Amino acid sequence: MSDQNVRNAGFTPSGITGGSLASSLMSQEARASGGGVTSGGPTSTLQGMGAKGTTHSSGYTSSGISGGSRASSTMSTEATAHGGGVPRGGTTSTVQSI
Repeated sequence: MSDQNVRNAGFTPSGITGGSLASSLMSQEARASGGGVTSGGPTSTLQGMGAKGTTHSSGYTSSGISGGSRASSTMSTEATAHGGGVPRGGTTSTVQSI
Protein backbone atom coordinates (compact mmCIF):
# COMPACT_ATOMS: atom_id res chain seq x y z
CA MET A 1 0.00 0.00 0.00
CA SER A 2 1.26 3.44 -0.72
CA ASP A 3 0.69 6.75 0.98
CA GLN A 4 -0.68 8.03 -2.33
CA ASN A 5 -3.36 5.29 -2.47
CA VAL A 6 -4.52 6.23 1.01
CA ARG A 7 -4.63 9.92 0.12
CA ASN A 8 -6.40 9.17 -3.18
CA ALA A 9 -9.06 7.34 -1.17
CA GLY A 10 -9.61 10.56 0.79
CA PHE A 11 -7.56 10.02 3.96
CA THR A 12 -5.36 13.12 4.03
CA PRO A 13 -3.18 15.08 6.47
CA SER A 14 -5.97 17.69 6.68
CA GLY A 15 -8.73 15.15 7.34
CA ILE A 16 -11.20 13.08 5.36
CA THR A 17 -12.14 14.52 1.98
CA GLY A 18 -15.86 15.07 1.44
CA GLY A 19 -17.44 12.88 -1.25
CA SER A 20 -14.52 10.42 -1.21
CA LEU A 21 -14.26 6.70 -0.56
CA ALA A 22 -12.99 7.69 2.90
CA SER A 23 -16.14 9.68 3.68
CA SER A 24 -18.33 6.83 2.48
CA LEU A 25 -16.43 4.35 4.64
CA MET A 26 -16.67 6.68 7.63
CA SER A 27 -20.42 7.07 7.14
CA GLN A 28 -20.97 3.30 6.83
CA GLU A 29 -18.85 2.56 9.88
CA ALA A 30 -20.61 5.22 11.96
CA ARG A 31 -24.06 3.88 11.05
CA ALA A 32 -23.01 0.30 11.81
CA SER A 33 -21.66 1.25 15.22
CA GLY A 34 -24.57 3.42 16.28
CA GLY A 35 -23.28 6.84 15.30
CA GLY A 36 -19.54 6.91 15.94
CA VAL A 37 -16.34 5.73 14.35
CA THR A 38 -14.49 3.28 16.58
CA SER A 39 -10.88 3.75 17.59
CA GLY A 40 -8.81 1.09 15.84
CA GLY A 41 -11.47 0.57 13.17
CA PRO A 42 -10.93 0.94 9.41
CA THR A 43 -11.64 4.67 9.27
CA SER A 44 -9.44 5.67 12.18
CA THR A 45 -6.62 3.34 11.09
CA LEU A 46 -6.57 4.66 7.54
CA GLN A 47 -6.95 8.28 8.63
CA GLY A 48 -4.00 7.88 10.98
CA MET A 49 -1.92 6.51 8.12
CA GLY A 50 -3.07 9.25 5.75
CA ALA A 51 -2.32 11.98 8.25
CA LYS A 52 1.15 10.71 9.08
CA GLY A 53 2.17 9.16 5.76
CA THR A 54 3.11 5.90 7.44
CA THR A 55 1.70 3.26 5.11
CA HIS A 56 5.14 2.13 3.94
CA SER A 57 5.93 0.63 7.34
CA SER A 58 2.49 -0.68 8.27
CA GLY A 59 2.80 -4.18 6.76
CA TYR A 60 -0.12 -3.92 4.31
CA THR A 61 1.53 -4.72 0.98
CA SER A 62 0.45 -5.60 -2.55
CA SER A 63 1.69 -9.14 -1.83
CA GLY A 64 -0.35 -9.48 1.36
CA ILE A 65 0.26 -8.78 5.01
CA SER A 66 3.87 -8.88 6.19
CA GLY A 67 4.66 -11.19 9.11
CA GLY A 68 5.58 -9.45 12.34
CA SER A 69 4.14 -6.11 11.21
CA ARG A 70 1.47 -3.82 12.63
CA ALA A 71 -0.87 -5.26 9.99
CA SER A 72 -0.29 -8.83 11.16
CA SER A 73 -0.91 -7.80 14.76
CA THR A 74 -4.18 -6.10 13.77
CA MET A 75 -5.21 -9.15 11.74
CA SER A 76 -4.45 -11.51 14.62
CA THR A 77 -6.39 -9.40 17.14
CA GLU A 78 -9.35 -9.09 14.79
CA ALA A 79 -9.38 -12.81 13.99
CA THR A 80 -9.27 -13.72 17.69
CA ALA A 81 -12.17 -11.38 18.42
CA HIS A 82 -14.23 -13.00 15.66
CA GLY A 83 -13.61 -16.63 16.49
CA GLY A 84 -10.67 -17.21 14.17
CA GLY A 85 -11.62 -15.41 10.99
CA VAL A 86 -11.14 -11.90 9.68
CA PRO A 87 -14.55 -10.44 8.82
CA ARG A 88 -15.33 -8.82 5.50
CA GLY A 89 -15.56 -5.07 6.03
CA GLY A 90 -13.36 -5.20 9.14
CA THR A 91 -10.20 -3.21 9.69
CA THR A 92 -7.81 -5.76 8.18
CA SER A 93 -9.77 -6.46 5.01
CA THR A 94 -10.65 -2.80 4.40
CA VAL A 95 -7.15 -1.46 4.92
CA GLN A 96 -5.58 -4.29 2.90
CA SER A 97 -7.94 -3.65 -0.02
CA ILE A 98 -6.90 0.01 -0.21
